[in-house]
Amino acid sequence: MSDGSLTGRPGAPDSGPRTARAGGSRDVPVSAPPHERDVTRGGVPAVLLALMAGPMSFGIAGPTLVLPHAARELTLSVGALTWLVTAFGWAIAVGTPLLAGLQNRRGARMALLTATALVLLGAVLVMTASALPFLMAGSALQGLGTAGLTTIAMSLTGSPRAMGLVTASLATIGAAAPLIGDVVSDQLGWRAALALPVLSVACVPFVLRRRPVTPVSGRRFDLAGMVLLTAMVTALVFVPHSWQAAVGAAAVIGLLLALRLRARPDGFVPLAVVRAPAFLIAAGLAFLLAVVNFGLIYALPPLLTANAGWSSGQVGLAITWPLLFGGLVSYAVIAMTERSPFLVPAVLFVVLAGIATVTAALSVAPLALLSAQALASLAAASGQGVFANRARAAVPGGQEPAAIGLYNLAYLLGAAFGPAMTTLMAG
Repeated sequence: MSDGSLTGRPGAPDSGPRTARAGGSRDVPVSAPPHERDVTRGGVPAVLLALMAGPMSFGIAGPTLVLPHAARELTLSVGALTWLVTAFGWAIAVGTPLLAGLQNRRGARMALLTATALVLLGAVLVMTASALPFLMAGSALQGLGTAGLTTIAMSLTGSPRAMGLVTASLATIGAAAPLIGDVVSDQLGWRAALALPVLSVACVPFVLRRRPVTPVSGRRFDLAGMVLLTAMVTALVFVPHSWQAAVGAAAVIGLLLALRLRARPDGFVPLAVVRAPAFLIAAGLAFLLAVVNFGLIYALPPLLTANAGWSSGQVGLAITWPLLFGGLVSYAVIAMTERSPFLVPAVLFVVLAGIATVTAALSVAPLALLSAQALASLAAASGQGVFANRARAAVPGGQEPAAIGLYNLAYLLGAAFGPAMTTLMAG
């Protein structure tokens, strides 16, 4: 066949013989017949993928109410402990393309095992370390591993509704994460609360049992491209903390990465992906929606405490409902917009996020703040699923794992920017 794709889109160039490895035991050509291509993407039930991806949200939203407890025990400021969230945000941003690259090169089985090992090692560090640098390392390892599990889960979905279930699980668990983290912290200690992302590995054996099949690239590994992308992500994550140095570093690294793309268009960052206008628009919108949503998640607790006098438990319970609303309703929104023109969800979600931002900026009333969070959560959760499918469909066949990895990178950079910007504006 001449298309060499997983989706059967005509006209995609054939880049040579590539294979998909099924559980490490057999090879399936990327240019397999349509029925084999459906198994490649949809061989694992969407529920398992959702349960494997969802716990990543514990690392993003879970520490919201836990950091003050940890700060008191470690005799550090809450601002200093916020670096745990930054480390997790950096790691999920870096880990997303790295583990997507591993999946593209060695298949889903190897990527799943590697991601699982990273999560488990990170959880051990979080549960045992006392010094902040080691806690940050544990948080980062959990971020790397859960980012990989989430990206793999999204790449294995076989339909927009399956993708919607995976992204809805991220939003739904994220909705309950602050309250669950607070309860776990009270009952088992703050360390157990920070180690909650380890729950993502529980479904890995069941996913592996399904022997997921993904395309395997036979191309030489692009080490320089990987290093440059990692450096770029690191610089971008530090923009909210030290914008002058970080922006300068990002500009230099961006130039080097652009030169690398010209020299190696089929490398770690495929040129065909970053040149696709629909992909860039989808990734950019996902980034903006994530900034608004996760910024509000970290901005609301101190605002509600100061203006309503609520305890941490009351705040955790209160913000659960708008976040839960966004996560659950997003599945229906994704299904309804499955066949709509791209402009419809793009305008809708941006308008919702804009209303949420203005409402949170102009009002201190608890009902208004919680309504703003509900709108932001709905926009981000729905947008993540809708735009992920559009981003994947915008690239040539065989580039879908890389597209999902880079798309998630944009969304997760937003998840890292939002809390950091909120902390800076509050302090």
